[in-house]
Amino acid sequence: MASPLIRRGIWAIGVAVLVIALVVAALPLVASTRIVRDRIAWEMSAWSGFRVTIDGAPQIEVWPNFRAILTDVTLSQWTETDAPPVIEAERVEVDLSAMAALRGDVVFSTARLVRPTIRVQRGANGLFLPAIPSGGRITRSIDTARAVVSADRAKPDLSKLPTDPFGTVEFRDGRVVTSIGGKDTEILSSLSGQANWAAMNSNATLSATGIWRGESVSIDAASPNPLVLFAGGAAPITLSFKAAPASFSFDGVASMFENAYFDGQAKFAAPSLRRVLEWSQAGIAPGAAIGSISVSSKVTATAGRVKLENTALALDNNPGMGALDLSFGEARPVIAGTLAFDTLDLWSFLSAFTPLAPTGGTGPAEIDTSFADRINLDLRLSAAHATAGAIQLADVAATAQVKNGLAVFDISDASAFGGNIQSSLRFDRKPEGTQVEIRLLASDIDGGAFATAAGMTRLVPIGTGTVSVILKGPGRTWDSILENADGSVSATFGQGALSKLNLPAFLKHTEQGGFFALDDVSDGTLPIDGAELKASISNGVAKIDKAEANSAKYKLWLSGIATYAGRGLALSGGIIQPDQAATQTNGQGPSQSSFFVGGTWSTPFISPISRGVSGE
Repeated sequence: MASPLIRRGIWAIGVAVLVIALVVAALPLVASTRIVRDRIAWEMSAWSGFRVTIDGAPQIEVWPNFRAILTDVTLSQWTETDAPPVIEAERVEVDLSAMAALRGDVVFSTARLVRPTIRVQRGANGLFLPAIPSGGRITRSIDTARAVVSADRAKPDLSKLPTDPFGTVEFRDGRVVTSIGGKDTEILSSLSGQANWAAMNSNATLSATGIWRGESVSIDAASPNPLVLFAGGAAPITLSFKAAPASFSFDGVASMFENAYFDGQAKFAAPSLRRVLEWSQAGIAPGAAIGSISVSSKVTATAGRVKLENTALALDNNPGMGALDLSFGEARPVIAGTLAFDTLDLWSFLSAFTPLAPTGGTGPAEIDTSFADRINLDLRLSAAHATAGAIQLADVAATAQVKNGLAVFDISDASAFGGNIQSSLRFDRKPEGTQVEIRLLASDIDGGAFATAAGMTRLVPIGTGTVSVILKGPGRTWDSILENADGSVSATFGQGALSKLNLPAFLKHTEQGGFFALDDVSDGTLPIDGAELKASISNGVAKIDKAEANSAKYKLWLSGIATYAGRGLALSGGIIQPDQAATQTNGQGPSQSSFFVGGTWSTPFISPISRGVSGE
């Protein structure tokens, strides 16, 4: 037989099991009678500061967690009875304390919002935020913290912060909407995540995912003193934003309300800057394909101004360093600064900041100059090595400026083609249309290398020389600009040669008569002592006033017109042999072989007019 001690132990265990069973059995009864819908709504209102209504009857679950399931829940402003709810959810699951429920109290630990809709309004600072409640424990805690911060803004006494518990708020399959024209417009969809905040004076974290403008995004934020932040004080914060078009992170100190500022390390990266501009709907849509960009910088931001110091910038994998200053107090945002690169693709850079650069495509290459009405820009650039299309440059000093409808990109100094390059590209938006000005001065350059980069291969002076180009005209595409341009072209070259000209073969063809293609006599090179070109341009038509090349025995000249539209040629020319005996016969001038040049730039042909120079 069992001893009395053993029997009493068995009875004690049995009683305990019976008590637990009775408590579990009683919980639904207690919940259904004491934790009624109004009690839960009151507690939620007391916390949030909103008027909470629950249309559906609560359902109580005991296992595996003791919780209440609420349906058709809305949170509204107390003072705006006709306004739509700030938050409404199809279903809210609230984890409750079982012991508190037996006492008749409601104590939350976790709340889950299923398919919530959050309504936000756009504030004066441009941010979309929900309406602020007029009361509630959270609001009162913030008011208390605001007094603590005001007492010592530099070093508030954190021990005086409220210690009320909060808990965890989870949300699943939600959306964020705003009212536009009286209708709800969705800003964010598929919103899921959670906020963890154990107590008002403790740290808090937020993680969320959703779909914004067709792209999946994720946000993570954390702060050891979130209540100080909400009270207008400064506190450490980390923030991370990730999406396929771009990612951003910040780690530092922030104050987010009155006298807001940020001070810390920030990083930004995007595989395609063009995609970011299109996705963000910034209103600036460069036509060229822009590659990757990444920025890492020490950031100091105050109201209306952001300073980026010790900035490491990589544009299309071209790394650079410098400093930037962004101002937002004027009618247009202003970007100013200095950047230094080891290597730089100038077209990519121009396309990143201003859509001025030619796209290089086969289309009309229309230039969107509306960006000049949206931003002011003043950047100083330098690069040890740079490229502009096929052109290689070194020791580049340049500026990019955009202001009040005027956009200018200047290369004040650069080494290229064995000499020095200076150039300017200027867009001026006027009521009568966009005016474009292009200037180029190439000094002491290798003429052959310069011509190759410009796409010219025939009758090109190979030697050291200077080229000047000035073009002005209206237009919205690169072709239309050149077709309507006015200006001038001049060039002088010293001793060298003319490329792709077999002069004896040329003279032989003119002696024989009949037209022939210039390609038929391009298998040679003519040594020259010098060459000179002067041409004036009007409405895209170049009038060649002087084009001469002098060799030891011959003088070659051309005059006439060349059109940009259609690439047509209408030139007359001659080859003179000044030292021929004929120069002394009957006082006549030197013998000359004259000819006409027609066709196009790509397929010129020669038609002899007179034959006076032997090909010997």
